[in-house]
Amino acid sequence: MRAAVVSQACDGTVEIVERETPKVGPGEALVDVEYCGVCHTDLHVAHGDFGKVPGRILGHEGIGIVTQVAPDVTSLKVGDRVSIAWFFQGCGRCEYCTTGRETLCRSVKNAGYSVDGGMAEQCLVTADYAVKVPEGLDPAQASSITCAGVTTYKAIKVADAKPGQCVAIYGCGGLGNLAIQYAKKVFNAHVVAIDINQDKLDLALEVGADVALNAKDVNTAEYIQEHFGGAHSAVVTAVSKDAFNDAINAVRAAGKVVAVGLPSETMDLPIVKAVLDGIEVIGSLVGTRKDLEEAFQFGAEGLVVPIVQKRPLDDVAAVFAEMEAGTIQGRMVLDMKHQCACGHHH
Repeated sequence: MRAAVVSQACDGTVEIVERETPKVGPGEALVDVEYCGVCHTDLHVAHGDFGKVPGRILGHEGIGIVTQVAPDVTSLKVGDRVSIAWFFQGCGRCEYCTTGRETLCRSVKNAGYSVDGGMAEQCLVTADYAVKVPEGLDPAQASSITCAGVTTYKAIKVADAKPGQCVAIYGCGGLGNLAIQYAKKVFNAHVVAIDINQDKLDLALEVGADVALNAKDVNTAEYIQEHFGGAHSAVVTAVSKDAFNDAINAVRAAGKVVAVGLPSETMDLPIVKAVLDGIEVIGSLVGTRKDLEEAFQFGAEGLVVPIVQKRPLDDVAAVFAEMEAGTIQGRMVLDMKHQCACGHHH
């Protein structure tokens, strides 16, 4: 099978290699991958930002069809369409796994980082951790929900957004675009979208943002304080320190700032403001299996529609370069079934 792997140099480049199809062990299922989305986290892994994993098969936004299950597996059957997510497996026993916070498990396995992921023609999953994709949800769109969708859905849950409240979304890329849709269509909030790219802001308005602010031209925190009395919560998906700092100043007293993007910098938190205004800053990481099941369902119901563009596996290096440059609208999804430009069906 063909797969996209982290280069030996761990310098951010990706190589397409031939690998043996993995063998199914106890508790596992083999999945024929249909689509795998490309996420900013893949870029971090390829660069060795979380630790070097040369040769690792990337990808944690995988969707595919189960072709084989181990004899002991009861939760999946051949023919099921399932996800391959960043939260690949928890221990199932620790305080986090047993209290609905399984993504914080200290011995977690992450697809495309600590175990081989979905940017391959075939992939193993732990059967009990693969979430089924509901009927009526397009698999390419489902791939986007597997990470970008569930991550933003969970972030808005963590922000405790209520109908009619003001939610500021910093960053309108692959995640922000979905955050806007969940905040607006599922939580019924007033949504202020913030970015520095006008094309992403235009898209934000198209998918449901009430207001779109270009942080290059507007002091976003001042604007939100003046026009909305401050946001009840801010969700930061931007990979930028400035966005985090603006979010702190944009929320009202008792506001929550939910950190999702992963810039390798520190944010400034004025302690006096944090204390006197009762500000909460909360990190939010992907979502549990239950969160993903719910996020898929809202997609199947048509409330949230990921904007995806399909690309052949051979385009993976180009997609990574475009992501570094910040030129992508919505989400790029690798199509594992279709041929590359050279005309051969691989």
